[in-house]
Amino acid sequence: MKSTRIVTILALVSLAAFTSCKKNYTCTCTTVVSVVSTTLTHNIDNATLNAATNTCNNYQDQANKTLPGGTTCHL
Repeated sequence: MKSTRIVTILALVSLAAFTSCKKNYTCTCTTVVSVVSTTLTHNIDNATLNAATNTCNNYQDQANKTLPGGTTCHL
């Protein structure tokens, strides 16, 4: 019983350690104006998934404010 608890605790600690890792992400943004489509990529280095998602959403918001047409971005 004691070894089962130790294994369970180690598994949970390992899982928590890997879920908060910072990684490199690529945000892909596609802008469509009339029938012309343009795709740009943005590298987001050393970020958590949450931070990378927020950054990618910011790229989309900025593009929609400054470019004609519609822009969608995703990781």
